[in-house]
Amino acid sequence: MTLPRSHSHPIAPRHGSVLIIVLWVAFGLVTLALYFASNMSLNLRASDHRVAGLQAELAIEGAMLHVSNLLAQVEAPGWPPDLFPQDCEDVPVGEAHFWLLGRSDEAWWGDTPAFGLVDEASKLNLNTATLEMLERLTNLVLYPEVAAAIVDWRDADSEPELNGAEDQVYLRLNPPYRCKNAPFETVEELRMVRGVTMELLYGEDANLNGVLDPNEDDGDATPPRDNRDGRLQPGLWEYVTVFSRESGLNRTNVNEPESLAQLLQSQFGAERANQILTQLSLGAGPGGPGGPGGGAPTGFTNLMEFYIRSGMTREEFDQVYPWLTTTNGVVEGLINVNTAPEPVLACIPGIDTDGAAALVAYRLGRQDRRSSLAWVVEVLGRQRALQAGPWLTARSAVYSADVVALGRQDRGYRRVRMVFDVNDGLPQVRYRQDLTHLGWALGPRLRQALDEMRQIRARTDAWRNPATLP
Repeated sequence: MTLPRSHSHPIAPRHGSVLIIVLWVAFGLVTLALYFASNMSLNLRASDHRVAGLQAELAIEGAMLHVSNLLAQVEAPGWPPDLFPQDCEDVPVGEAHFWLLGRSDEAWWGDTPAFGLVDEASKLNLNTATLEMLERLTNLVLYPEVAAAIVDWRDADSEPELNGAEDQVYLRLNPPYRCKNAPFETVEELRMVRGVTMELLYGEDANLNGVLDPNEDDGDATPPRDNRDGRLQPGLWEYVTVFSRESGLNRTNVNEPESLAQLLQSQFGAERANQILTQLSLGAGPGGPGGPGGGAPTGFTNLMEFYIRSGMTREEFDQVYPWLTTTNGVVEGLINVNTAPEPVLACIPGIDTDGAAALVAYRLGRQDRRSSLAWVVEVLGRQRALQAGPWLTARSAVYSADVVALGRQDRGYRRVRMVFDVNDGLPQVRYRQDLTHLGWALGPRLRQALDEMRQIRARTDAWRNPATLP
């Protein structure tokens, strides 16, 4: 007996429904697998970047120890350390490596950074520079009221300089605040001073690396605003500091005759030492270094004056200069004539624009950073050198290290600026500032070179690992 026709077809649709359900379940499982695989890949890449960042941070700590060691091994107090390319460029620390961004006498052209340490004594000290010196500084010539406002910010009184600014100006701002009336603690504090804009403070150098980056030479296309002349126009930040200081610790005070005589005898012998001491005594008189009536060589306020009065040869003064001082304390704001750029030298009384250009030209031809002040007399002449003498030094005891670090596979970019002070004998970090947020600082050429090296390493790894080959 056969079944009725109406009961012969119900099973087929059920098989089709099951197949569709199975396909949807399989699709869901595949989707979940792909999602978790993608998530795992992203987490792996994030972990790799975190590892690279930690490596870069440790490389910066290694750079701090490296710079401290370099500064602790100088030949004589105040002389610059010996720096070779392997000390400043692409220095390996495990899988990471670091660079020390520096500055040079070259003009602000091109996109290749200089490497090394930056001498803080090559800059104008915001806490000691006179109003006239600040007015002469590049970018302040057109803004005399800014120079007066800087002086008002740091002085202890509440009386404004001509075109200056005290409480009555700052209390009208929104939000209001008071004039500090105390020394600057950082250069960035200039942002609080009336009239100091970001453009005036940083110029075209948005990432503060001393290199003309593409965004700093494209007009108004991208920040910062620039004049697209192929030359970097730095701001005040490049030329001012609050850290320059020089100590008389472990040096011979030229105003102490017995100590000076011992040093001269140890360096030149008794006969030549007596000739120098006699010359110093003869040069003393009313208003001179020895006071009324001449006599002992005392009363020198700067070593330029001492050199000119002593009658030493340039070679002799170079020999004893590292060990001489005019004070047993600390002097702030002296400018190193061997490292200061032309705009800073032009601010010093007695030097001006023509003298600054002559000093830098002579210095470039000589390429000797370990010489005393004697060569300045040859360039400027006796009278101008004496006028500039109270502001000049040829030694450095405070350096900033602008450290850029990369971790494994050139990832994990980090940048930190540290200021090292060796006035007390051993290097100490006086200031530390994270500059990572300013972006890439090694210039476009080095970025391209690193990208090419990364691609070469990737191809090499793929060749060594057959599993990665197609």
